[in-house]
Formats: sequence, structure tokens, C-alpha cells
Amino acid sequence: MSEKEQTEETVTVGPTPGRLKKTIVMVGMMGAGKTAVGRALAARLDVPFLDSDHEIEAAANMSIPEIFSRDGEPFFRLKERQVIARLLEEERGVLSTGGGAFLSEENRTLITEGGVSVWLQADLEVLWNRVRHRDSRPLLRTSDPKATLRELYDARVPFYEKADLTVRSDGQASIETMVDRVLEALKERPDVLEWTK
Repeated sequence: MSEKEQTEETVTVGPTPGRLKKTIVMVGMMGAGKTAVGRALAARLDVPFLDSDHEIEAAANMSIPEIFSRDGEPFFRLKERQVIARLLEEERGVLSTGGGAFLSEENRTLITEGGVSVWLQADLEVLWNRVRHRDSRPLLRTSDPKATLRELYDARVPFYEKADLTVRSDGQASIETMVDRVLEALKERPDVLEWTK
């Protein structure tokens, strides 16, 4: 292990996270780690973990690919907006959203008013390495899924850049290190998370 790697893994003693005042909303591309990091962050903060895609599937009693196939993307996006609004109103915790959720101006407004958006920023190659062996991504069911992912990435990054906070996901950091990075970014937002000495 290099000196740099050792330094990055060193645990610093400082303020610890306290009471959560607003929901933390994880945004970003498919494969960025929103669910894994969000779940670990919720556990660290001892708050509920919420997943908008899971809530949509539970309400529809269908998988996301089945909803896309039967009802189309516009119907899915409508349900997604309704679920995000409900979750922000009902529960304070960590909310993971689908990759396309933050593209909607209405969703961005809901999230800004009811919580704080955290963009897990990952490069295209990191994302591709994480999603290429999965068949659960309806938008990637094309003849050239990597080219499709690149198109989605190029179209979506300008929207993700509007997030309140950005946390780099380099594909090397452990989930716990990513949680540390998110918490470090949240120090800028005392309106979201209280800190104790």
C-alpha cells in the first residue's frame, strides 16, 4: 500500500454526524453506487434507507423493466415523481433515486425544497464496468449498450451538475470510504445534518 493510500484510509477523529434534518437524496447515473452508498450512509446515520425504484415496483407490483415495457417511460416518470414527492414528505432519511429522476426540473425542485441532492460522480468506464453484466437496465437493452450508456451519460451530466453537492466515485474507494466522502461534503450543509463534537 502506498503512502497516499495509507493516508486516505486513515480515520480522522473529528465531529461525528448527529441528527438528520432533511432527506439526503442520492442522484447520478446507473452504476454510480447510489443504492450501495445510500444504504451504508443510512446505516451510519441510523436513519431509514429509501429507494424510489423499489417503491415504484412495490406500488405497481411489477419490475421497472416490466413497467417500461407495458406502460412506457413517460408513465414510469410520472410514477417516479409521485413517489419521490411522497417519500420526501413522509420520511426523513437517505433516498436513492433512479438515474433519470434528476433530469426532471419538477423532481429537482422537490428535492431541493425537501432535502439535499448528492451527485455520485463516476466516469463512463467506471459505470460501464459496473452495469455491463446486468440485464436489469431497460434503457441499455439496445444493440450497442455501451454506446447507449455514453449517450445517456453525455445527456445527463449537465443535469447532475445542478446537484447541491458532488462526491467523486472513482471505482476504487470502498463503500465505507464513499460514505466518509459524502459525510465530508455534508459538512457544508448544517441545515441538513447536525454535527456533534
